[in-house]
Amino acid sequence: MERIRAVLVDIDGVLTVSWKALPGAVAAMERLRGAGFRIALVTNNTSRTRAAIASRLAGLGFPVDAGDILTAPAATAAYLREHFPGARCLLLNSGDVQDDLEGITLVEEGDADVVVLGGAGTEFGYEALNRVFRQLQGGARLVSMHRNLYWRTEGGLDLDTGAFLEGLEKAARTEAEVTGKPAPAFFESALAHLGVEASEALMVGDDIESDVLAAQRSGITGVLVKTGKYLPETHRAASGTPDHVLDSFADLPALLGAGDDGTPQD
Repeated sequence: MERIRAVLVDIDGVLTVSWKALPGAVAAMERLRGAGFRIALVTNNTSRTRAAIASRLAGLGFPVDAGDILTAPAATAAYLREHFPGARCLLLNSGDVQDDLEGITLVEEGDADVVVLGGAGTEFGYEALNRVFRQLQGGARLVSMHRNLYWRTEGGLDLDTGAFLEGLEKAARTEAEVTGKPAPAFFESALAHLGVEASEALMVGDDIESDVLAAQRSGITGVLVKTGKYLPETHRAASGTPDHVLDSFADLPALLGAGDDGTPQD
């Protein structure tokens, strides 16, 4: 795979689960760095800012900083600034990502121009979802940072935004504008950030649809790992076939020909 110069990596379920490093992940990242690959961590995580994510990963030993991380909230802020400048936005999200929503007017009372959904959690109760529904009935646009159905925690799979989003879309007879993975614009931003063409990049994820096949539709080589939210039945029922399937991120350096000392192998 000589043409690959850059690696896009999902975080949850690929590098960590419940913010604990998966076996071999830190060493694999170090080998890729040593071999000269450009790396961007592309995540739909909506509970932490880029700076907070970088700090947590660095504390686990990963050689990354905030400049390596592209998040769905940051992509959403850019999208809102471009397409809905000055809009009043109602945000429903689990976690505090306001630092990554620079320039966005967030409201808690009154009518909103745009409803923005982040990651699901206890905040997604009936009262909050019904308020969102009424705003959509009143004409507000719907923007979602992602439409993942579930994600992996140390306690098992937990419901995520997509499980609620589909119901809201049907009830309000609207369609969400998605800004994180699997949106093509998100992958385009990552490629621009790394300064490479799609044919020179590889995406590693545990979500076959949003991570891997979405990247492949953008011309990026896709690698599915059997960690995190990976399920054999989801793999079998997928809308396409990954370019590569690995047991874990720890196996990626060997696929890319990065030796144990971090140097490319012939």
